[in-house]
Amino acid sequence: MERIAIVSDIHGNMTAWNAVLDNIRHRGITRIFCLGDLVGKGPAPAEAVDSVRTTCEQVIRGNWDELVAVNKDNENFTWQAERLGANRLAYLANLPFSYELRLSGRAIRLVHASPKSVYHRVQPWDEMEQRMAMFDAPEEATGFGTADIVGYGDVHNAFLQHLNGKMLFNVGSVGNPLDMTQASYCIIEGENSNDVKSAFNLQFVRVPYDIEQEVRAAEQANVPFLDFYIRELRTGVYRGLQDQ
Repeated sequence: MERIAIVSDIHGNMTAWNAVLDNIRHRGITRIFCLGDLVGKGPAPAEAVDSVRTTCEQVIRGNWDELVAVNKDNENFTWQAERLGANRLAYLANLPFSYELRLSGRAIRLVHASPKSVYHRVQPWDEMEQRMAMFDAPEEATGFGTADIVGYGDVHNAFLQHLNGKMLFNVGSVGNPLDMTQASYCIIEGENSNDVKSAFNLQFVRVPYDIEQEVRAAEQANVPFLDFYIRELRTGVYRGLQDQ
């Protein structure tokens, strides 16, 4: 039985990431896949990239990973880029868009936001047509076409839905959860069988971490839009909704 931890949206929060890594290791899981957004918002982008590069077997590209390398006019991105340096920026820019695997006879595709783009956001309450489109193949996909199971990150909102016999899940966020104030990741379990359907399991894990330690790290680093970041960590409410 294969056991794979799937993480996403670390966002430079090493306090949360280290807590999640400890939990994964405590469970004896050695395979980790990351669904992007290693950087952004948090105070430790370089440390997050270096850690993910050494601990994660597969890493795909998120929207922040792309933006920090190309956006020169926004302090959110330039602050991160300055701390990352050319080598890490090149690493992020060259990450693949998606990853595909088969477990227990099921075709599983992992993307950051959707098969359309790292910027195309899909929420669990969106129209059925939008959610069903998550199972479509990306333009650059070279493996199977329509997926049986799709896992993604981006919205920082962990959930699982069964849609017309398929499974759509969001792993939530390690470093910037916006549903509850605990780091989130998933574990998938299945057999290495390409065609024969067998038992498959998906587990959601929430990991408490020292939020105030991360707040202090952000204050010391003087991250851009510091107040918004701290409020997101403490409340789990997206900054765009905080004053509504």
